[in-house]
Amino acid sequence: MNTETLKEAIRRELPGFVKTDPEFRAYLLDLMRPEFAPRAETDDRFYSILNELRSDREEQHGKWEEQNRKWEANQAELQRLHEEIMAQNDKLDRSIGGLGARWGLKSESAFRNALAGILEKHFGVEVLNISEYDDQGVVFGRPDQIELDIIIKNGLLLICELKSSIDKAGMYSFERKARFYEERHQRKADRLIVISPMIDLRALPVAQRLGIETFSDSQDLVWQETGRLRP
Repeated sequence: MNTETLKEAIRRELPGFVKTDPEFRAYLLDLMRPEFAPRAETDDRFYSILNELRSDREEQHGKWEEQNRKWEANQAELQRLHEEIMAQNDKLDRSIGGLGARWGLKSESAFRNALAGILEKHFGVEVLNISEYDDQGVVFGRPDQIELDIIIKNGLLLICELKSSIDKAGMYSFERKARFYEERHQRKADRLIVISPMIDLRALPVAQRLGIETFSDSQDLVWQETGRLRP
């Protein structure tokens, strides 16, 4: 019997021997044992891999939770900033919109009359609106009507500009109108005063250079003059 014939006979008969002959089965298992890892070792390796997978999953889950916490914290900060910006925006809208309600800004003349009334009430003086014709065009470079508000109190002459808003050009114009009045009446003003809730920041250095006092609120002037708290 050659080798191939022997192998074929073993393949054919071996399953029956394994099923029916316990001793042969034990012999065969003992013979093949070196080729396979023991069951205990196989079980240990299996559980080791399982534990590694479980550990990796828990670690990954922890990373996701940490990332979610960071994202939620970031979202909360963005929401807070958004609410703060909106609150500031609302405050600005109220401030701008409140000018009309506060001063009665339906027109420049309405503003001037309201502000003059406040000064008269708290100073106990009369605010005189002076209108004179500049026939030489000293103020505007051509002949035109010139309007000024003046206050005479205890012998002092205060020349005022009561406006809802004023910029650099307006500040220069007020100074020229004041000098025009001084020259025409041959009297030096004790103070030049601009009262306006909206003074262009670029106009402030001009006012300082020209010796013009600026107030954003008539009550600031009242407080300075009387030393009393604003009502």
